[in-house]
Amino acid sequence: MIQPHSSKNSSFSRLLAFRILVVLAYQVIAVVAGWHIYELSRDPLSLGLVGLAEIVPYFCMALFAGHAIDRHSRKLFGVASCLLIVLNALMLAGVSDGIIPGNPVIWIYGAIAIGGVARAFIGPTYSAMFAQVLPRSGYARGAAAGSTVFQLGLVAGPALGGIMTASIGKTASYAVAAVFGLGAAAVLLSIRTEARAPAENSPMISSIVEGLRFVRNNRIVLGAQMLDMFAVLFGGAVSLLPAFVQDVFSTGPETLGLLRAAPALGGMATGIMLSRCPISRNNGHWMLGTVAGFGICIIGFALSGDLLTAAMFLLLSGICDGVSMVTRTTIIQLVTPDAMRGRVAAINGIFIGSSNELGAFESGLAARFLGLVPSVVFGGVMTLIVVGVTGWFAPELRRLDLKQLD
Repeated sequence: MIQPHSSKNSSFSRLLAFRILVVLAYQVIAVVAGWHIYELSRDPLSLGLVGLAEIVPYFCMALFAGHAIDRHSRKLFGVASCLLIVLNALMLAGVSDGIIPGNPVIWIYGAIAIGGVARAFIGPTYSAMFAQVLPRSGYARGAAAGSTVFQLGLVAGPALGGIMTASIGKTASYAVAAVFGLGAAAVLLSIRTEARAPAENSPMISSIVEGLRFVRNNRIVLGAQMLDMFAVLFGGAVSLLPAFVQDVFSTGPETLGLLRAAPALGGMATGIMLSRCPISRNNGHWMLGTVAGFGICIIGFALSGDLLTAAMFLLLSGICDGVSMVTRTTIIQLVTPDAMRGRVAAINGIFIGSSNELGAFESGLAARFLGLVPSVVFGGVMTLIVVGVTGWFAPELRRLDLKQLD
């Protein structure tokens, strides 16, 4: 585990432990549920609807979550979110085991919706507590360390989910995800943080509008969020991997887990490198260039003729995405006032986190009408167009050096 300062920083270490456990929980659920529902439906659109089932409650709760975390206990909202993920996993286990009667597809979507509510609070909780346990001088390395741990969860979670689905079955795999969720809640409860100054008791709507206005008026933050949102929206191929595994590569769920892990493995390698050697010059050029590289890798994945080449392109896409993720996280931590961290992180989650689920829906819809491979090529091309448009209309982001924000 990478730490930006010394090993004595136990609070940050525990925050990283919380992050990896909660990522493991929902990544195992994502892999197993994706396999589960495609096994039932054999329709790529059903995979897109999984993303839609999660994003609708996420959108409904995200802004409220940011307000609540800025006004009340950051820690307890995070614990409650972990327990919702546990409920999500247990519901899915009950569906898989036949304990819960009725249409299993409907129950799966319902359980995923509960996970969407939970995830609306998890990102703002982590972002807000990040600034409580680290000095400002440690934000860049801390962001890289957090990215490394996050990507480690994205490597281990899908691989573990795929292997467990093939070896111990869906029900037991969901149960393991529930254990990860309980562990995340326990670790978060153990973190000690300094008391914050009392938050201004403004009405919820005014508080949310204040956060929206802050993001709108900061062109660098807004540009970075828009860039990643549209890149992920159009360039996300991960949601269609169950269809690629079964219909293109003709393999089993263990391959699904390994392919889902490949981008995260690349992102983890990037996080390790950037935690040791942060990029402090020409960050805007790096961000735009690596997002363009991400789009090229998605096109390469779609057109690859074999499993090894596909995995290589997914690995490279994760390396590119890692640079963008660390840069965006550092920007947000540096420019956001402490009293607004929950709201800004929630808005960032709407831009970035929700784009994964909307991207899953877009990918499933495009696959239905264009075909599996052409839909992913289309997404990669759109990502390249987004980079060009962002570079043209957001010169502040294109010329960004992080040293400007110190």
